[in-house]
Amino acid sequence: MISLGITGGIGSGKSFVSRLLEEKYAIPVYNCDIRARIITQCDTNVKEQLTALMPHLYDEENVLDKNRLAQYLFASVANARRVNNIIHPVVRADLRHWIVDHSDALIVAVESAILYESGFHTEVDRVLFVDAPLEIRLQRVEARDGLSPDEVIRRMKSQRPDVARGRADFYIMNDGRSDLISQLRETLETLNPKIIKS
Repeated sequence: MISLGITGGIGSGKSFVSRLLEEKYAIPVYNCDIRARIITQCDTNVKEQLTALMPHLYDEENVLDKNRLAQYLFASVANARRVNNIIHPVVRADLRHWIVDHSDALIVAVESAILYESGFHTEVDRVLFVDAPLEIRLQRVEARDGLSPDEVIRRMKSQRPDVARGRADFYIMNDGRSDLISQLRETLETLNPKIIKS
């Protein structure tokens, strides 16, 4: 089995590429953001630690205030580090269990916007960087999340895609004009030609 990390800046289309891997090639994908959201909602220890940082982060029905967490997280590097030090070790353990559970697959993928910053690149064999021009990324995130341009740029600044781009093994341009399928197919053929069935 080969594990492939999928990363790229916000709005680059990582999730779209992950969906293609699942739907076209039946490759299991672990989405770090989705798993982190589940963990922050369900893991008692994580919830207690986050509440110590941000009182009343969960309402009376025990539902996480995602907007408040995001505001805190993106307010400063120090805040992001505090939150990540609580959540990342639990996500890492969850990821390792998931990879074992999918050990019969030819390829598994791990999607993370902060694959290198979180240290999760050490959990995968190879890395694919998904890219798109800044203007397109801004448009995608504004349309998807309903954020202002300033909010999107602030979130972009919290990531370091240039570092990831330079360190990744594979590169895909997802600008809406380049042939995404052929780029993805070429990557998969390099990893394991058996995964390509058509």
